[in-house]
Amino acid sequence: MRGRVKPSMPPAAAPASQLFPTSCPSASAEAQDLLRAALKRFDPARPVLVLGHNDADGLSALAIFARAFECAGRPHQRRIVGRGESPWDAALRAEVARADPGGLVVCDLSLRDGTILPGVPTLVVDHHVVRAGAWPDEVTILTGQDFRPIPTASLLAWWAAAALADVDDLLWLAALGLVGDMAEDLGFPEMDAARRRYGITALRKLTALINAPRRTGSGDAGPALDVLLRANGPGEILAGDLPEAAALHAAKAEVADALAQARRVPPKVRGEVALIRLHSPCQIHPLIAQQWRSRLRGQVVIAANTGFRPGWVHFAARSARDLDLIDFLARHAPPGADENYGSGHRAATGGALRAADWNSFIRGLGFGPEEEVPA
Repeated sequence: MRGRVKPSMPPAAAPASQLFPTSCPSASAEAQDLLRAALKRFDPARPVLVLGHNDADGLSALAIFARAFECAGRPHQRRIVGRGESPWDAALRAEVARADPGGLVVCDLSLRDGTILPGVPTLVVDHHVVRAGAWPDEVTILTGQDFRPIPTASLLAWWAAAALADVDDLLWLAALGLVGDMAEDLGFPEMDAARRRYGITALRKLTALINAPRRTGSGDAGPALDVLLRANGPGEILAGDLPEAAALHAAKAEVADALAQARRVPPKVRGEVALIRLHSPCQIHPLIAQQWRSRLRGQVVIAANTGFRPGWVHFAARSARDLDLIDFLARHAPPGADENYGSGHRAATGGALRAADWNSFIRGLGFGPEEEVPA
């Protein structure tokens, strides 16, 4: 591993099973204690498997843990969870079982009832809403959902990983997740430190590059993780010093072409909802929703993509209003909505619906048959 990350001495573990931080000074220490407590349950004879979402926040959290485990001499494996996948689904669960891990670290992938692998201790690191409930003993939850502002998965990972190594030189990874999840201006001191050290322009440019591969038609975020695991900082990647960076620039160009076409699609407004229909293999619907958000300030903007995954309509919802969009989608949920619907944040959410459920959803919002898709 490159960089100057150094092992740190682990103090005594705390018995915490969940983290709901209420003050920034204590959050980092609590996160470290929680990671130590979780690792005590892991089987040291088998590698840790780190799973991460394929966006800038999830990839950064995955990279922070991977680099910290490597520095601490802890065997580990890595797996990006991409489009249409969830570690709670049968196919990926079977793949994880074949890896025979000594423990799981699950980053930025939300939380469902039950365990991924019964009997395998699991640390879930996530900033999304975690429902109250009794979780199995082997599941440890590291979340900042009751923190104001809410920390991203990458920041939670950076706080926690200090239990394994000196991760100060990985602050830029935590910052990428903050920028990527629109949390850069929420007042985190870590973000202020990253601005001074790396420059906000460099962090924003790199976040766009890291997000580009997952938005392409292939959705392969592997090149993005590769550079996050190798680089010493944003400058090394942006300067083109790493050969892996070429794939990021190619992905960005592909997405830019798809965006240029999508920007020409006009919205259709019904009541409080503005709908923008797209058909692209690229994951551009969140970007289009965000761009129209500031122009249609009175509406809930929904950008829907019928070309992203066969048989599904993927959509993103954004609004310039002070509106809880998760609650909005819950109030308009069609009968067939499942865990693919209405996750994320109150200001940035969306989901995926099968054709029949999309048609029910869009009719409920006041749109006519012209916005339905073949079921």
